[in-house]
Amino acid sequence: MQRFMLMLDLKNESKLIQTYENYHQNIPAEIAESIRASGIESMEIYRFENRLVMEIVAHDHFDFEEKSKLDASNEKVQAWEQLMSQFQQVIPGTPEGVKWVLTKQIFKL
Repeated sequence: MQRFMLMLDLKNESKLIQTYENYHQNIPAEIAESIRASGIESMEIYRFENRLVMEIVAHDHFDFEEKSKLDASNEKVQAWEQLMSQFQQVIPGTPEGVKWVLTKQIFKL
């Protein structure tokens, strides 16, 4: 098993944040299927203010590049990403176009 933590910032507007949360209460079945098909076993998103942290637990064979290729060829995923992009913003200091950023583990007990 692999475990990843990613971060993303939402636009800091309470109405947009609430709408984003509402969308995630019942994601489309096609989106859940694409997540599972990529080798992800579980995915959880947590929020503080406008910052999100996502935990992904995936099979050993999971690969972000492969998931990106699958997502790029999936119309439903592309529509979902386009819809979600109106709520998301780039974390300062990250490359242009990158929203979800893989974090670096600095401590484990």
